[in-house]
Amino acid sequence: MTQKDIDGLVDVKNGFISRELFVDADIYKQELSKLFTRAWLLVGHESLVPNPGDFYTSRMGEESVILCRDKKGEIHVFLNSCRHRGMKVCRYEQGNTSLFTCPYHSWTYTTDGKLQGVPLYKSLYDGVLDREANSLVSVARLCNYKGSIWATWDKDAPDFLTYLGDAKAHLDQALDCRDGRDGGSEVIGVHKWVFPANWKFAAENFLGDTYHNPSHRSVDLIGIGPSAVSGKKGRRDNELEHAQHVWISFPAGHGVHSAIQPEANEYIESFLDNPVLEQYFRHCYEERKRRLGDGARLMPFVGTIFPNTSYHGRQPRGLCAWHPHSPTSTEAWRFFLVDKDAPSEVKDYLRHYYMRYSGPAGMTEQDDIENWLYATAASTGTIARRYPFNYQQSMGAYTTDHPLGGELSLQVTEQIARGFYRRWASYMRDADWGELLGLPAGNREAAE
Repeated sequence: MTQKDIDGLVDVKNGFISRELFVDADIYKQELSKLFTRAWLLVGHESLVPNPGDFYTSRMGEESVILCRDKKGEIHVFLNSCRHRGMKVCRYEQGNTSLFTCPYHSWTYTTDGKLQGVPLYKSLYDGVLDREANSLVSVARLCNYKGSIWATWDKDAPDFLTYLGDAKAHLDQALDCRDGRDGGSEVIGVHKWVFPANWKFAAENFLGDTYHNPSHRSVDLIGIGPSAVSGKKGRRDNELEHAQHVWISFPAGHGVHSAIQPEANEYIESFLDNPVLEQYFRHCYEERKRRLGDGARLMPFVGTIFPNTSYHGRQPRGLCAWHPHSPTSTEAWRFFLVDKDAPSEVKDYLRHYYMRYSGPAGMTEQDDIENWLYATAASTGTIARRYPFNYQQSMGAYTTDHPLGGELSLQVTEQIARGFYRRWASYMRDADWGELLGLPAGNREAAE
């Protein structure tokens, strides 16, 4: 895609994005080849494959991949495709196995990806077939970050922490224990569903679009917060009521909406009808303050790690992967997280709240999906496609002079979305990794 093509689609300077990004088949094909083959993508979580031989089938772009743990306990991610004729070697969602066997011609692979069994090998392939060269296709780079598993097909990609940049401190809030310990989360359930909208609508929504809150008015009036505090209405507990909210756009295309609590903030009793829950959440709150000190003031809300991984940092806590199916179809996966060592009563309580809030039957998610599908459907119209979407909200209302990195705004803003599409355009131009990370021209050699 040429610079002229990009300029006609993405005008970040003036705040306009063409609707073609959300419906055009050729643009979608280029996303698959230029973006999803290079960026770091969420594959799953180590808690989904806790034992040797465990596997979980996942996705990277449109393609099926296998997340598995070999007999030595090492984690791998392979393309779920036999090297012989391409059939899936694993057709189950998850389980435990010692071998992956292709149902077409019965080539078999070990859990570390090696080609082991080939029917009639001596009479048909002896002296010709290189077993090592015909192993399962492995991702180029893999990272287990605090239990979350990320991968990229690009051997030249920077390491994951470099890719994450200053967004790390915000993603950590979703992955770390509620009491401030590093990591420690586990997946207690996964929601999967397909909706008729472009994947970027969902990714953009989680960058920190609080401008759409009127969409959830009915849910807020009902009040489905996790603690259901008497007299309170809303989707969540009011723990961020007095916080300073911040919206940050990071150079690599990531964006977050976080909050900074006041220094004297104290725990608010919320579960007085359940001593187990009250004790747990109070302990986590106070222990986090003790462990992190002033750092405990940073609280997560939502965010998107470019391109298609989003998170809820508090309630409902989890990771979301927006898998592309077509220009106008997306498969959503929500990995719901809890502390692995949380009491069973806490896990069960949160599981029920997560279901009320999220997924195709969740009250809040239904609102979002309706917005995304109508926005996608409207963009297919002949007349509608002549008019770009407006992204001019809070133009220039941000600062780079602050310790959290990136471009920070103290008001509702579309600067994060503008940053997201600015980086999208870089991938579509086949930019080098220095530009993809948003490094100044003079500092880009370090990323190559």
